[in-house]
Amino acid sequence: MTGSLRHHAETLFSVAVKAAEPAGALRASLARHPLPQPGPGGRILLIAVGKAAIPMAAEALAQLGDAPVEALVVTNRENFRPLPGATVMPAGHPIPDEDGLNAARAVIAALEAARAEDRVIALISGGGSAMLPAPAAGLSLADKAAANRLFLQRGLDIRETNLIRQQLSTLKGGGMVRLADPAPVTAYILSDVIGDDLAVVASGPTVAPIGTAEEARVLIAARGLGPMLPEAVRDHLASRTSQPANGPAAQNHLIGSNRQSLDAAVSAGETARIVNDRLTGDVSSAAAQIVAAATATSTEPACLIFGGETTVEIRGKGTGGRNQELALRVALAMPDLGRDWVFLSGGTDGRDGPTDAAGGLVDAGTALRIRAAGGDPAALLAENDSHAALKVAGDLLITGGTGTNVADVQILLLGARPEAPRNPHLTDTHSPSRKV
Repeated sequence: MTGSLRHHAETLFSVAVKAAEPAGALRASLARHPLPQPGPGGRILLIAVGKAAIPMAAEALAQLGDAPVEALVVTNRENFRPLPGATVMPAGHPIPDEDGLNAARAVIAALEAARAEDRVIALISGGGSAMLPAPAAGLSLADKAAANRLFLQRGLDIRETNLIRQQLSTLKGGGMVRLADPAPVTAYILSDVIGDDLAVVASGPTVAPIGTAEEARVLIAARGLGPMLPEAVRDHLASRTSQPANGPAAQNHLIGSNRQSLDAAVSAGETARIVNDRLTGDVSSAAAQIVAAATATSTEPACLIFGGETTVEIRGKGTGGRNQELALRVALAMPDLGRDWVFLSGGTDGRDGPTDAAGGLVDAGTALRIRAAGGDPAALLAENDSHAALKVAGDLLITGGTGTNVADVQILLLGARPEAPRNPHLTDTHSPSRKV
């Protein structure tokens, strides 16, 4: 029974990922919001960035036909491939690198060359923030990388992280629009952010900043991050003034999201329902919510769907990711339900942390399998070594890169609870409510 539940969970996860297929999502959006055409003597400047950049750019190029186009595509190395009609550049993710810095310089140069008769089309998807590191004046790539690592390690959520990162960058927080001025910008955005705040997706290169420099400074002080940041970052933030609020604006269109993927999974899963489409915060709290939902569910078979993006505060030296750690925590915290169950937590991009896994797929036997392999599940969890724990249990979720990214999906499948055995000394004739 557990084996069939595991297969069903993987099938539903595949359905959720397919619902965020970038080319199809863009195609559907363009039926409502067509691509802009250049003015007389103008051209199209197509800039695609993120994990879904290549399929989105391919769809846009196909629809642009014979229009004069300069296309620049930036994506992570795993999804990198040549694309006819475009210059494709690889970049580091989740840690920015020199390749990403070179890509950012190319994007900046292209935007600065845009004229009023040109039209800029931006295709934005998750991961774009790390892939286009454009340090503000006085900062180095190493400064930004160190700051980014700190934000990941200290468990800042995506909005908090981007509030600060936008103050350290030339492109984030509306930078593409400011650089392209006077050319108008139209953006099509595949959201990996819960709640679909477009100012947060890829740090909002076509959207006004999340907040002010002062708000970033307040957050850093509240989290005690100041002493741990590079000196150049501290100096920059101390002297930073916010971008004017009345700058040029882009036309921004949302083409896909985590909620749309959850809805697709529900449509494909018998008895499925969404329990929480904003599963955020620390993985320990998220695991507690999932266990509580499992114990509160009736004896009938059930399919409980969650979606979101949790955080992990790193305390150990192990390897893993938020989905793997969430799966391991659920496996260790789930009480004896008296029924078969499986729990899947996966990143829709196919990558969870710096590992080859998308996440984890666990069941009631996970902890036993870890111990049988000589591991201590609790000790591995304390060391943030969820990848090692799930690997020895055979519970890693491996999908490879999916070419999309709409945050994370969690699926909890519960089998029917067997009826309690009947007392052989009682028969229907003894029932006071039965007429004989």
